Amino acid sequence: MTDTGAGITGSRRRRGLAVVFFVVFLDLLGFGIIIPILPFYTRTFPGGTEFVIGLLAASYSAMQFVFAPLLGSLSDRVGRRPVLVVSLCGSVVAWTVFGLADALWLLFLSRLLAGAMGGNLSTAQAYVADVTPPERRAAALGFIGAAFGLGFIFGPGIGAVLSFDATVAAVDRLVPAAVPITRFSLPSFAAAAASLAGVLVALLFLPESRTVSETTTATDRTSSITQLRTAVATPGLRPLLAAFFLVSFAFSGVQVMFVPYVADIYGYTAAQSALLLTYIGVLAVITQGVLVGRLSARYSPVRLSLFGTGLLVVGVGAIPASRAVGSVLPDLTVLVPFLTADLLGLLVVLTLLPLGNGILSVTLTALVSQRASAAVQGSAFGITQGAGSLARTVGPPVMGGLYFAVGYWSPFVFGSLLLFPVLWLVARLGVTQEPYEPRPADPGHVR
Repeated sequence: MTDTGAGITGSRRRRGLAVVFFVVFLDLLGFGIIIPILPFYTRTFPGGTEFVIGLLAASYSAMQFVFAPLLGSLSDRVGRRPVLVVSLCGSVVAWTVFGLADALWLLFLSRLLAGAMGGNLSTAQAYVADVTPPERRAAALGFIGAAFGLGFIFGPGIGAVLSFDATVAAVDRLVPAAVPITRFSLPSFAAAAASLAGVLVALLFLPESRTVSETTTATDRTSSITQLRTAVATPGLRPLLAAFFLVSFAFSGVQVMFVPYVADIYGYTAAQSALLLTYIGVLAVITQGVLVGRLSARYSPVRLSLFGTGLLVVGVGAIPASRAVGSVLPDLTVLVPFLTADLLGLLVVLTLLPLGNGILSVTLTALVSQRASAAVQGSAFGITQGAGSLARTVGPPVMGGLYFAVGYWSPFVFGSLLLFPVLWLVARLGVTQEPYEPRPADPGHVR
């Protein structure tokens, strides 16, 4: 891979970056559309328990973990553009099968395929690295993170609209009777359409970022292994890897079990759950895009990490008590018809989650960057992404099993307890007063 993107220059480079941003946005848009309907859809099948919901969520992360490096390596040999196009075509198939599924095994098959194709993030990041010089690369990769954030904001919102009975009925009247239109299939088909749009955009507008000589050059794998070992041996990095794992474990499990919780305790539908996820997504983008930058000018990343972890400990642990919080708050339906005391209490608790996770994800990433030498930055970030992916594979089924076997409150209490060691791990790094230049967080944590 070149440092300056020799295979693409000038206006074609800018166009390539814009197209990759849009393609990643469309890819994550489809993923976001599916999130709120997944638990409800799974429960319509025999045996669709909360544990199975967790396994479905984990299957995506597991396949993404396996296929991200494979797709990235393949793109080194055949080029970025064909890998992005083929993976997006796979997503089209995956989400279509998801909408047509009439058995649990088909849901798993579609999620496994979607997760494998979702590993194209590594290819998108490599494309950005191809076409940007080193001094601009962090900012350019930050745009990829922004694309993920925007997809996660708009996806659940679109899923909410497509889950409304009126929307389903209107679309059902327009399409042939052979196409099954339900509150679950319609969002799935929309996710497939988003990926299909990504295919068309990539085919029509995305220039290849690598030259023929670059794509035929063998990758130096020994150097990567050496960098990997060096990164693991870097002092101060192991506690951060453990922190990444615990945070991803807790937060991914809580994310997956949140929708069943609001369905069982509040009686919310898939559409209402999707609107709540949109609220969380908006706050997350504001936190990472505005708040963290201002706080980082005054406080060190260690202090901010401790603060973010504290917010998460309280926010995650307070979810089962959200109704009790609402009982002491006023009913504001006179001002806003839907803002009951119950909902207000839930929103107060939920506000802590994107604030805490937004601060923590950015500052932990900054700490990793500070404690890894310039020669192993890529390896260090690769290890942290791997730790997060493994945690997102294990967390959802564990939390789903707790929800099913122990009670609705147990995954949130357990998640809160898992975050206490993070406070200790970060505190061990030492509190320094030196502010830092904020770096974009790994966008893959959304998935």
